[in-house]
Amino acid sequence: MAIELPTPPKIGMVSLGCPKNLVDSERILTKLRSDGYAMSPDYAGADVVLVNTCGFLDSAKEESLEAIGEAIAENGRVIVTGCMGKEAEAIRERFPDVLAITGAHQYEDVVGAVHDAAPIPPSAFLDLVPENGLKLTPRHYSYLKISEGCNHRCSFCIIPALRGDLVSRRPDAILREAEKLIASGTKELLVISQDTSAYGVDIKHQPRDWKGQEVRAHMTDLSRELGKLGAWVRLHYVYPYPHVDHVIPLMAEGLVLPYLDIPFQHAAPNVLKAMKRPANESKVLQRIRNWREIAPDIAIRSTFVVGFPGETEDDFQYLMDWLEEAQLDRVGAFRFEPVEGAAANDLPNPVPEEVKEERYARLMDLTARISAAKLEAKIGRTLDVIIDVVDDEGGATGRSKADAPEIDGEVHLRDAEGLKPGDIIQVEIEDADEHDLFGVPVN
Repeated sequence: MAIELPTPPKIGMVSLGCPKNLVDSERILTKLRSDGYAMSPDYAGADVVLVNTCGFLDSAKEESLEAIGEAIAENGRVIVTGCMGKEAEAIRERFPDVLAITGAHQYEDVVGAVHDAAPIPPSAFLDLVPENGLKLTPRHYSYLKISEGCNHRCSFCIIPALRGDLVSRRPDAILREAEKLIASGTKELLVISQDTSAYGVDIKHQPRDWKGQEVRAHMTDLSRELGKLGAWVRLHYVYPYPHVDHVIPLMAEGLVLPYLDIPFQHAAPNVLKAMKRPANESKVLQRIRNWREIAPDIAIRSTFVVGFPGETEDDFQYLMDWLEEAQLDRVGAFRFEPVEGAAANDLPNPVPEEVKEERYARLMDLTARISAAKLEAKIGRTLDVIIDVVDDEGGATGRSKADAPEIDGEVHLRDAEGLKPGDIIQVEIEDADEHDLFGVPVN
């Protein structure tokens, strides 16, 4: 006798914001799938739509509110989670029909809200989920979150208010998750947190047993052990603490990709002080020089804020001169934007919007010129490239070790028949522009 299975409720997901939010979304979907829910790729097929919001900037909040509005208009049954969950009253005032609102990384609460809104029919046959969980990224790369929260109190940031102080994961749990991801096809691990360099500070770098040896909850130890697993390991959100110097030899050994994502934010001492960030920019320049001596191919990316309250033309020129000397490989920039609840909102001497725009344009012009020169120097070299996309016309797009997905440049290939996403191949670089490389696979 055939068993007729009940149709499980379907869940739609809109995930906004940073990779840390994306990991939260994956965890939520993994739990829901293990509970027996199905996933819907569109509004029409979903019984409930989850909107995982970002609340870091006012513009991000507005994008989140627009996403909530769209989900309500297209589906009507919406649960809100993520960073904007702290502003439940404002969300309900604008969208009174929202079914439930939960805060950042409150997995049990949002899953419980889904169960209340769309109860699942009881069936032993619906509790199925891949061992490594559900992913919102391509199969060949995965974000690996090593901690939550942050101990810094930067004047422009409200992340600690949204996500709390630093809470580090056990190193053995992280390594176990990484192993599972690699076993399921992950070729690149992107290590993320709010402050990767501070990993383990809250638990006093307590060691854990991992396959017969002790591994400290420390960025250096964790990076070394991750590098032994056989995938590319890329470090994000690395504050330039002194112990970062010990990770650079791991890059020279090939255990960790020669890549650092460091949120410098500015260089002028006066602005860094107002931001409540370390003001040792001259020492950082020397350390960058030292890093490049140890790992000549190291790529450094960073983000900067222009138009911070009190930023003078001299401060901005200081930043421009610093960038000229630092020669960073990848640079993003933001015009300062007040965020509700941030201490920087009360600082004197706000910078006029037209001045912000003019400084932003100058900074981006400078960094584009630096990037173009650095990429031009790679013409004629052979680089390792991980393939992200292939087309039907013999072309493919991938990334070098210097490029993180979605935020950095790409390598565009010709004569790339027979490749598939996740392949790591050697590519001869033939051309370059301000942001991307162009090449052909080496036979």
